[in-house]
Amino acid sequence: MSLPENLDRFATLIEIIARLRAPDGCPWDRQQTHASLRDSFLQECYEVLEALDEGDSAALRQELGDLLLHIVLQTQIAAEAGEFEVGDVIRGINAKLIHRHPHVFGSRKVRDTDEVVRNWEALKQEEKGEDTSILDGVPGQLPSLGYSQEVQHRVAQVGFDWEDVDGIIEKLAEEVGELKQADGQEQQAQEFGDLLFTLANIARRLGIDLESALREANRKFYRRFTHMEEACRQRGVNIGDLSFDEQNALWEEAKKSQE
Repeated sequence: MSLPENLDRFATLIEIIARLRAPDGCPWDRQQTHASLRDSFLQECYEVLEALDEGDSAALRQELGDLLLHIVLQTQIAAEAGEFEVGDVIRGINAKLIHRHPHVFGSRKVRDTDEVVRNWEALKQEEKGEDTSILDGVPGQLPSLGYSQEVQHRVAQVGFDWEDVDGIIEKLAEEVGELKQADGQEQQAQEFGDLLFTLANIARRLGIDLESALREANRKFYRRFTHMEEACRQRGVNIGDLSFDEQNALWEEAKKSQE
């Protein structure tokens, strides 16, 4: 059988996936289902995010390819089951983009990006019907912090929002006080959840993506702690044998070295 040609064409990718799923194709690919691909699909999404955070265009190109592979493979599985085909997927997103951009493909005028966002949300709600909640379209499988930020963004579109960020920061101080006064682990967990929810709201008002900010904080911690470990190896000491004050001095040393 001849090798696929025109490797820069989307149609070639569809043909390759179909061959992998064919009776004489790849045993692994043939075994996959919508459900079996779920976890690796999510992992690929996170790898795309990591490439974006690192600003690595070569890695981004590769990771987007891996993500596209998953999309086409899921579509091929659906086509084999008579659910839908790739043309249905493309037709649906094209129609959605045209409908939700009436200021580009129609006669509606907009003043700025804020009005574009409001129109987008209004059109989404129109598509779902009047009896559905504006929160219904937020995927329940989102990471909790991302879900929190998204639902608060949506309710803000209909005016359910603090007048300014100072009011939310005051609410944060109130939540910290309630956490301090919480009696028992169950109440502490509840108050801690309220605290995180308020932090998500502050991030939204400041235009900060909460997941990205936390990922960057995690990476910064990783860099600093591994610097501490390397310093201990060079000095012939075990980091676990140091006092907290000695460890903290190493932490400050790591901070200065990475500024």
